[in-house]
Amino acid sequence: MNHGGVLLEWWRCFYAVLRWALPLGVTVHALRRKQDTAACTGWIGVCWIAPVIGTILYMMFGINRVQRRARRLVDEHAWAGRETLAQYRHVAQGNMAHLARMLGRLTERPLMRGNVLRVLHDGDQAYPVMLEAINNAQSSVVLCSYIFRDDRIGRDFVCALIAAKARGVVIRVLVDGIGSGYFHCGVARALRRAGIPCRRFMHSVWPWRMPFINLRNHRKILIIDGRYGFMGGLNIGAENVLNFKAKLPVADTHFAVQGPVVRQLAEAFARDWSFTTGEELHGEAYFPLLTPQGDMPMRVVTSGPDADLEKIEYGMLQAITLARRSVRLMTPYFVPDDRFSTVLTLAALRGVQVDVVVPRSSNHALIDYARDASVRPFLDAGCRIWMAAPPFNHSKLMVVDEEWSFVGSTNLDVRSLRLNFEINLEVYDEGVAQGLAQFIDSRPRQRLTHHDVDRRPLWMQLRNSALRLLMPYL
Repeated sequence: MNHGGVLLEWWRCFYAVLRWALPLGVTVHALRRKQDTAACTGWIGVCWIAPVIGTILYMMFGINRVQRRARRLVDEHAWAGRETLAQYRHVAQGNMAHLARMLGRLTERPLMRGNVLRVLHDGDQAYPVMLEAINNAQSSVVLCSYIFRDDRIGRDFVCALIAAKARGVVIRVLVDGIGSGYFHCGVARALRRAGIPCRRFMHSVWPWRMPFINLRNHRKILIIDGRYGFMGGLNIGAENVLNFKAKLPVADTHFAVQGPVVRQLAEAFARDWSFTTGEELHGEAYFPLLTPQGDMPMRVVTSGPDADLEKIEYGMLQAITLARRSVRLMTPYFVPDDRFSTVLTLAALRGVQVDVVVPRSSNHALIDYARDASVRPFLDAGCRIWMAAPPFNHSKLMVVDEEWSFVGSTNLDVRSLRLNFEINLEVYDEGVAQGLAQFIDSRPRQRLTHHDVDRRPLWMQLRNSALRLLMPYL
């Protein structure tokens, strides 16, 4: 046999071994690690059909390497000074007391009284307040954003941060490694040139060092001097300023918070920063002694593919289960999993008025198609689905019985609820809940009916149903 024949025979033997070894290895790993039976079955099937490609995809997208490291960090971190906030622990009363008790056990964070919250709509309201806060910072500024664009709004923030550094303010900036630009992040370069620590969450230009493409930090956090916090759904970019008349404008809702609960917001950022950089944030600059600023009970709830897995979704499910009169949801993307869909439809069937407000068209057409294939069970159960008119609204709001509000960065889709690192704030205040309910109800919208669904062409229904199968990956 000639040399070429030997190589060919060797390659055939090698491929035969790979043909069985790779899918077998994936099968063993998936059976041991995957709790979701659908995901487990899907990955095993893909790897047996296409052993090499399937295994590569599984190694990149199917293995949660974050969880073990994040659990260790949570165990190792002991944020000093928590005992000083014990006096502000709040015990909720009434129907929502069950929810407060459950989330306290789930998150291991207390419900804190003594807070005040301000609602900021769109970049038109939020950016001037945020920039003013940075300009008035005296000791520290920490900022985390999924998208931080290098445009006129982004540069305003960069200039404010550089000026703060010149005044002696310590600054830490964390942006997502995909959302703020995979190959180029102009903001990160500008901040680093100015000597400001700016890191990109789970980012590497080398594919073999980037096994977390599907695990993103979607949180939006800004904290000034450890005392004045901002959080919500608003990214940093010119498209969020409606007065700029952008080609694709984005409306959103953000929140300014003061009081003891800001400590929980600061701890959430500190964990993300330590996870990314290994640096521990501590001291009065980041964790000062906080005093009451109002009377609203609040708590931060985080979720991600780590020790916080599905905690935000569990909170939402429990709130819907406890609802007696109404549930209002406003979300840019509405492709919930079967568990969430079941709880929401059961609430409607027992007489709770369920309203879901979604954009008529979002900035992700594929998610819109999948959403349109998923709405019939909600309509059948009596849920009211409202299609909001432009501009595209990116707000993530939940109000139950006009008593309890849940706001933050979390979308109602599988990716956001299970894969992304998200942060929400629960607010036990009727005034805030009623104000958000009025805002949700006041949006220009049209109710979706069975007739609207049925009159769609067959090809469109088939397309939407096919894309619905990709819900876990959208």
